[in-house]
Amino acid sequence: MVRTTRLRRARLIPRNLAQAPARPSSGVERQLTVTELRSYALREPVSRRSYTIVKIQTESGLAGLGECAAVSAQALEQAKKVVIGMPATAFESARRQLAPVPGIEAAVNMALLDVIGQFAKAPVHHILGGPTRNKARAITTLEGDSDEDLISSLKRAQQAGYRAFLVPLPPVAAPNQGQAFVHKTRKRMESLRTAGGEALDFALAGAESLSPGDTASLCSALERFHLLWFDEPCQISNLSALVKISSESVTPLGFGRRISQGGQFQDLLRQEVVDVLRPDLSFNGISGIRKIAALAETYYVALAPHHDGGPIATASALHLAASIPNFFIQQIPFPKAEEDRRMRAALISRPVEEVKDGFVELPRGPGLGISVNEDALQKYRENAA
Repeated sequence: MVRTTRLRRARLIPRNLAQAPARPSSGVERQLTVTELRSYALREPVSRRSYTIVKIQTESGLAGLGECAAVSAQALEQAKKVVIGMPATAFESARRQLAPVPGIEAAVNMALLDVIGQFAKAPVHHILGGPTRNKARAITTLEGDSDEDLISSLKRAQQAGYRAFLVPLPPVAAPNQGQAFVHKTRKRMESLRTAGGEALDFALAGAESLSPGDTASLCSALERFHLLWFDEPCQISNLSALVKISSESVTPLGFGRRISQGGQFQDLLRQEVVDVLRPDLSFNGISGIRKIAALAETYYVALAPHHDGGPIATASALHLAASIPNFFIQQIPFPKAEEDRRMRAALISRPVEEVKDGFVELPRGPGLGISVNEDALQKYRENAA
């Protein structure tokens, strides 16, 4: 039955694409016609975090920016074939046609919305029906291998304005950890709480490394810490196990960073095993996550989009946060090394990652509200490995 359904969908793809909007016909559409697509692969000098910036040029002279993870040359060529000659207003058509290539689809989606916002002289979140809020709550991931390293990372991020933190688990050595691992994790959370104070919030990052049994043990043991959520503690292949875990503990569960299919999100929602959805910005883009948010809203589930890329994706994430009602908190990278932080600040014309008392202000300019620094782009592009 599943194979029959897939074959039927495959036959329908050419028909659906044939119904895509025609090429530009009006004067406005001609002005917004995409004439060029460029990409810039970047890598931060110390952390080695990599991301790709996509720049789309239009007939009017307006240029839009987007970002995704590393993409292949074949994906970039496919994107050029789809979007060059297409009006920026056809961003949904572009998204459908590029859906088989999630990364480049997300970057193109951001860039086309950036162009539309600039043309309309309005921020992207206004184009998308917002704002639903005036600032977005921020969370960052602590870096380090030992508890002492994590406390140092906490102090740096706390001084920079963060009040919520994703905490990595202690090293996972085997599929079943037992009580010693539970004790070590509890001790880690206690040390961070003592170092940071009662005003801070924490989420625990599992990175899909635990068995369902260890996940259940940790969820129960950590209830008194009132975690924002336990992030990706185990794989989602066994929904029955997740149903059991979620029904036996009040610790919220977060899933979704490795999912790009709407049906998988709906499975999590229908089974009531997820409290915070974590769709990845570099896979789904602004429009893709808005669709996931609409689905989650019917189940009263909040969104905390996963983001581990660069500052252009951060700007996109803030516009996304301002355009959906069930936004919870936005993950923003805060690199340990000063060199990496300088690079991120130098790439764009105005800061978008400044955190004050746990919140980030929304970009106010038209489009994404930022422009790229060409000199910095070339500098760090040359240094990309």
